[in-house]
Amino acid sequence: MIQPHGNTSLNPLYISDEIERESLINESQQLKSILLSSMAAANAVMLGGGYFTPLSGYMNLSDSLSVSQSLKTDDGLFWPIPIINLVDDVSNISCGESIALRDPNLEGNPVLAVMNVKSIESVSDADMSLMLENIFGTVDKNHPGVASFSNQGRFLISGPIKVLNFSYFPIDFPDTFKTAYEIRNEIEILGWDKVVAFQTRNPMHRAHEELCRMAISDLSADGCLIHMLLGKLKSGDIPANVRDASIRKMVEIYFPPNTVMVTGYGFDMLYAGPREALLHAIFRQNCGCSHLIVGRDHAGVGDYYGAFDAQTIFDTVPDGALKIDIYRADHTAFSKKLNKVVMMKDAQDHSKDDFVLLSGTKVREMLGNGIAPPPEFSRPEVAEILMDYYKNL
Repeated sequence: MIQPHGNTSLNPLYISDEIERESLINESQQLKSILLSSMAAANAVMLGGGYFTPLSGYMNLSDSLSVSQSLKTDDGLFWPIPIINLVDDVSNISCGESIALRDPNLEGNPVLAVMNVKSIESVSDADMSLMLENIFGTVDKNHPGVASFSNQGRFLISGPIKVLNFSYFPIDFPDTFKTAYEIRNEIEILGWDKVVAFQTRNPMHRAHEELCRMAISDLSADGCLIHMLLGKLKSGDIPANVRDASIRKMVEIYFPPNTVMVTGYGFDMLYAGPREALLHAIFRQNCGCSHLIVGRDHAGVGDYYGAFDAQTIFDTVPDGALKIDIYRADHTAFSKKLNKVVMMKDAQDHSKDDFVLLSGTKVREMLGNGIAPPPEFSRPEVAEILMDYYKNL
């Protein structure tokens, strides 16, 4: 199986030993504490699950600026997005002490992790602008990722953490949420060697389904990991439980048994386009995947990125920095001429009218009115689940 990023073995920060974990939970009740942002809490969950191997905790300002500008930490580790803990108020904490990190997404704000504070640094306007411009390609507050990142606070607390739980994800998604080490174990049990990952924050329609099939076939892969984001999204995106149900139904009916693994990860969407695609590649490598499908406007939003910027950024990755490869996908759609889904770049003799093309707005409008999209666009079983969701809004 492919090695984890930057390490020979996975480095999950979750305390799996029950006695040690219970001891830390009890100890944490006596510690000074801070309430995390949702973004910092998601970082802790990803660190806990081994997704962010080989990191040992939250980055300091120097590493954060280096990652933003040059895609590497001060010690040379390739990394595309700062993994940080920004807060508004640090008046009650000091360097060198242990603090409890409280979960903003669960009632009562239970302790999510314990942190050894190595440094507390102020983030200037210039520092924040530098990070935003490099990570998101913009400082526009209308960009949902920019808004979330810049609204966390201006004090950066860095240091190693010990994770005590995985927040609401195992509670709300008991069959879907998996850690990186659980996925690696499952891949090993299945005997898969070449595994292609598909990232999604949306329901999967026919084009997405066929794209997974194309990748499996073209790469002679043993299986596909459909890996959905389970954390916070922008307003208007379909909730994770609805996506989960629709994707599972599609896989159950339309894929052969033991060829697709449906799982999810606990992270908030950044909408960082090319930079987020690199992060997706790193943590899919940590899951044990050999390839990641990167399609049109991967992890994008609005018109902030070019259609294939998330593919071309991989051309700039230094040799050896990543072990995972990407599968470059074009826009896929159902061809009326060929009576199947194809990559549009492979159908040079087609005009736009030869494809079944529907905008996201049009699909939402149809579903909201109880009208199923044509079967060439969406499987009827998937459309039914989505129509039920829109009917109850």
